[in-house]
Amino acid sequence: MPRFAANLTLMYAEYAFADRFAAAAADGFEAVECLFPYELGSEELAQHLNAQRLSLVLFNLWPGNWAAGERGLAALPGREAEFAAAVEMGLGYAQASGCRQLHALAGLVPAGATADDRAEMHRTYVANLRHAARALAPHGITLLIEPINTRDMPGYYLNHQQAAHDLVAAVGEPNLKVQMDLYHCQIMEGDAVTQLQRHIDGVGHLQIAGVPDRNEPDSGDLNYPHLFELIDQLGYRGHVGCEYRPRAGTSAGLGWWRRARQC
Repeated sequence: MPRFAANLTLMYAEYAFADRFAAAAADGFEAVECLFPYELGSEELAQHLNAQRLSLVLFNLWPGNWAAGERGLAALPGREAEFAAAVEMGLGYAQASGCRQLHALAGLVPAGATADDRAEMHRTYVANLRHAARALAPHGITLLIEPINTRDMPGYYLNHQQAAHDLVAAVGEPNLKVQMDLYHCQIMEGDAVTQLQRHIDGVGHLQIAGVPDRNEPDSGDLNYPHLFELIDQLGYRGHVGCEYRPRAGTSAGLGWWRRARQC
């Protein structure tokens, strides 16, 4: 059975962020992830992890002004210096916390973008990812990119699994992998079983949520018990991030996880 990591941005939202580590540990999680840890200082983050004996397996690089609608910097021409600074900040947090995977959000395609604009975004994305991967490699850190569905994040630059793997090939750095969220994949492309079988060798991290409502992975379009068996059969040894919004209290909705752990 896969190893699961609680996503502390979406789960345990009934607690302040700093209190979610203890809540996840109390429920039995040994690993966590989050979108952004930056409301805590890097040393404070490490203290919460150490106090609860938790591993932090993933977080995102600084995405720009999230409150103003920005969704990443990596593919945005003219923002290269900000992206480089985000890599340095993320590296500091990773070193303090022991996290070994960082996700670089691409950013949004501007309204009315032309084919030339998109080509420039592609060049910027490739160059930024290559810079970041090379900066992180000496520290044993993997950089991730993630296709995100256009319903949850309209205008996001990267939406499909094959496009992500093509980008990895274009960048050509061994510590660049794809973050495959089965929720996003199912919404954009369907056929999650085939997508896993086709791409698993290039996947650095998996995430799950129920489709279509992004709640617990216990109902909806995807047969997660079957997918968990397939993930094991394919030899994936990383964590599976639980990036979903609980229907009610987080702990009350963990029946699916307790059943999975008994298999």
